[in-house]
Amino acid sequence: MPKTYSKSWLDNDTVAAWIFLTPALILLGVFIIWPIAYLFYLSFTAGSFTSKGIYWIGLKNYWRLLLNSDFWQVIGNTIYFTVATIIPSLIIPLGLAVLLNRSLALRGILRSAYFLPSIISLVAAGLGFRWLFQTTGPVNGLLDFFGIPAVPWLGDIFWAMPVLILMSIWKQIGFNMVVFLAGLQAIPLSRYEAADLDGANAWQQFWHITLPGLRPTVVFVTITTAIFTLRSFEQVYVITGGGPLNSTNLLVYYIYQEAFAQFDFGYAAAAATVLLAVTLVLVYLQLQTWGDE
Repeated sequence: MPKTYSKSWLDNDTVAAWIFLTPALILLGVFIIWPIAYLFYLSFTAGSFTSKGIYWIGLKNYWRLLLNSDFWQVIGNTIYFTVATIIPSLIIPLGLAVLLNRSLALRGILRSAYFLPSIISLVAAGLGFRWLFQTTGPVNGLLDFFGIPAVPWLGDIFWAMPVLILMSIWKQIGFNMVVFLAGLQAIPLSRYEAADLDGANAWQQFWHITLPGLRPTVVFVTITTAIFTLRSFEQVYVITGGGPLNSTNLLVYYIYQEAFAQFDFGYAAAAATVLLAVTLVLVYLQLQTWGDE
């Protein structure tokens, strides 16, 4: 009868593993787990970090969120901003990746040019877009050249948000395109060769081979883009400041205002907890999708 061995928590391999893992676990606990736990605790308190201190109030901060019309306007702004950013940030990079995946001249240069916005600072990009879309900026100068009246892009409640969306799409295109290129190169060429023999045209090959083969990549790009848009702060801070009339105020900027302008840390922590919950749901969906592959 074969012998069975029970794994001991004190054997040499286990001790060595814990020794190597301990520095990373300490850093993870100090910089990630503890701040999240403290944020969750803070969301049930009121007061400030002064001599009076903070005190427990239970679920009142979350109840305030539910009753606050400004919070729901911010949620609506964030949903609009996220959806309007994600869709073009999927379609445009996917089209570029399909084109660049073919044997085109200057493919390397074009790939680098498209990726360049991804490495530019958001603050620098925000300043550039604010200059482009100011009342006397180049965009209105171009409109004037064609006889079109100037548009108050950053001072109009309808046009201010599209400027932020345009910048976010421009910033995300390069990263998403590179991810799609990696996904395309993982699809076996034999599938396309078999489709050619069966008489499938380019659109049929894209619909029945490329898209199914890119399913995990599409999910990954969708969720990472959603997380990128949900944490958007710099473009709002630099370009619009949440205005006009709160029309471009996004959730992260709203949390910043409540915490560091109003010093309402408990209420801001409750809003940040809601954002954290949404982000964790997105990460869970991504992990589930990858696990099904």
